[in-house]
Amino acid sequence: MKNIFGAAIVASSLFLGASLASCGSKQETSAVQVPTAKTVDAATAGSIMGTVRLDGAPPRMKVINMAAEPTCAKQHSSTPAMTQDVVPGENGTLQNVVVYLQGDFSQYKFEEPQGPVTIDQKGCMYEPHVLALRTGQTLDVVNSDPVTHNIHPVPKDNREWNQSQPPGASPITQSFAREEVAIPVKCNVHPWMKAYIAVLSHPYFEVTGKDGSFDLKDVPPGRYKLIAWHELYGTQEQEITIGPKESKTITFTFSTKPASD
Repeated sequence: MKNIFGAAIVASSLFLGASLASCGSKQETSAVQVPTAKTVDAATAGSIMGTVRLDGAPPRMKVINMAAEPTCAKQHSSTPAMTQDVVPGENGTLQNVVVYLQGDFSQYKFEEPQGPVTIDQKGCMYEPHVLALRTGQTLDVVNSDPVTHNIHPVPKDNREWNQSQPPGASPITQSFAREEVAIPVKCNVHPWMKAYIAVLSHPYFEVTGKDGSFDLKDVPPGRYKLIAWHELYGTQEQEITIGPKESKTITFTFSTKPASD
């Protein structure tokens, strides 16, 4: 009887060991292989360039009353500070428009941004008024004024923060983890101070300057949405397909005229 009982125990142990080995084998063979991200092939990459235009007479820019902060008002004694919600460019173009691609870039890896993006507080105004940067890229906030400022971004999809910065203080260093176009920035001390920060996870974006142009290089072939964002006029988008080595020219036109029913 003892021999029979001992043999049963040995058999059970062997079965259990085989079962465990089998389970381990299944775990090893069912491991998911994650594909390695690749760089954009320069031999097939295309480009998208164009202009953002303004149709109609732009609204009149208003003088900003800085009487509450005489130190800043003195910096604008020769040329008054003006509102910046609509800043016309040259030859009927529009400044401060964020133009960017929307699409699936998950298979690609991009070079890390070189250095921080800087926003300055000068004459109680944010310079630049609209800026764009990558997710995780460093934002340096500088105070060039002899007065204390308060920097308060109000995002929807990122972490909100609110910091004071006295004259001569070191730059405030921050970053944003998620895409968002665009984050309003205000100063709780000087209510006329406004700016916008666009955050993208890829390098295909630009903010239009005086000539209203944009130029997106090294775009991998594919189908995308090209989007133009403006703080007052909202967004426009165009479907676009880029073939190997293809270059396309696109125009966006924002109208100052009321939309007809």
